[in-house]
Amino acid sequence: MEEIYAKFVSQKISKTRWRPLPPGSLQTAETFATGSWDNEENYVSLWSIGDFGNLDSDGGFEGDHQLLCDIKHHGDVMDLQFFDQERIVAASSTGCVTVFLHHPNNQTLSVNQQWTTAHYHTGPGSPSYSSAPCTGVVCNNPEIVTVGEDGRINLFRADHKEAVRTIDNADSSTLHAVTFLRTPEILTVNSIGQLKIWDFRQQGNEPSQILSLTGDRVPLHCVDRHPNQQHVVATGGQDGMLSIWDVRQGTMPVSLLKAHEAEMWEVHFHPSNPDHLFTCSEDGSLWHWNASTDVPEKSSLFHQGGRSSTFLSHSISNQANVHQSVISSWLSTDPAKDRIEITSLLPSRSLSVNSLDVLGPCLVCGTDAEAIYVTRHLFS
Repeated sequence: MEEIYAKFVSQKISKTRWRPLPPGSLQTAETFATGSWDNEENYVSLWSIGDFGNLDSDGGFEGDHQLLCDIKHHGDVMDLQFFDQERIVAASSTGCVTVFLHHPNNQTLSVNQQWTTAHYHTGPGSPSYSSAPCTGVVCNNPEIVTVGEDGRINLFRADHKEAVRTIDNADSSTLHAVTFLRTPEILTVNSIGQLKIWDFRQQGNEPSQILSLTGDRVPLHCVDRHPNQQHVVATGGQDGMLSIWDVRQGTMPVSLLKAHEAEMWEVHFHPSNPDHLFTCSEDGSLWHWNASTDVPEKSSLFHQGGRSSTFLSHSISNQANVHQSVISSWLSTDPAKDRIEITSLLPSRSLSVNSLDVLGPCLVCGTDAEAIYVTRHLFS
C-alpha cells in the first residue's frame, strides 16, 4: 500500500465520490466530488488529484488535491452520486434533491434541476409543513431514486419536473440507504435492521421481499451490491458489523463479520475487483477487506502498522445447495476459505470517516477531521 495523501479542507466532509470514467477509458480516476455537512455553509465541490508523488523541497510527497470548483449547498449533504460525467445529484438534510451540472470550459458548477420537497413529514402546502432529510440517492441514467427519513421512496427521471413514482409509506422507520439490484428493482435498508426489495413494475406500496437479522433491530446505515453477482449484498450498521446477504435465499445474512467499534457509515465492493471490499466508520477507521483466494496462505491477520490481531468470521447458513458456476468468495463457507485479510488504510484513528469511494487503483475518503485522503495505489 503506497502513501495515502491527506489534504485539510476546513470543512467536515460527509460524502466523497469519484467521477466515473468514460466507457472503455484506460485512464485512471482523476476527478472526485465531495459534499460537506455540519458547517455554517455547506458546499458541493469538485477536485482534481493532479500529479502525485512529486518530491517537494523537504523530500516528502506532495499530494495536493486541487479544488476545481464548488457551489453552495443548502443543508447538509446527506448523499452524493454522479448521474453521468457532467451531472452530480446531491441529497440534502432539508429534503431537497439537487442535480448540479459541471461546466468544464470555465470550471463552474450550476444548479441543473431541483426537487425541493422530495422528502417531508407533513405535506408541502399545509401550515405545519416540515421537511425530512433525504438520506440516500442512487442513479441509473435516466433514473434517480431517493429515500428519506420520512420513509418515502421517490423515482425521478432527469428532465422530468415531477416524480415518476412515489411510494409514500414505504417504511414506518427511517430509510438510510438505497441501491439498484436490477433495473426495475431497488433494495433499501432502514433504522430497524431490515432490507427491503422493491419492484417498480409492481403497483402498490408493498416490498416484494423483506430480509432482516432476527431479534436484532440494529439500524443499518449502508448497503452495496456486488457488481457482478446481483444477489450478493453487503450492509453495515450501528454495531459496526459487516453483513453479507444472498437475497435469493433465506431472510438472514449469510455471513456476519465482526468489524468496526462504532457505526459503519459506508461499504463498497471494488467495482472491477469485487473480492475486495472497503468500509469506513465513526471510530475513525478505513478498512480494506480482501476475500480473494490468492492471498498468500490466506492469513487471517489484521494488519495495522505492523501490529496484528486475529480476525474471526462465522457463517450462519449452509450454501451446499447453491448450484452456480462461481460462488462469490463472499458466500464461501468453507472454514479453510472464509478467512479474510483486513488492512487498515489510515495511519492513525481520529474523528469519524464518513465516506469513501474506490475506482480502479484509486481510493478517496472524507472525515469529520476536515480531511480528504487519496491514494492511487490500492493494490501495489
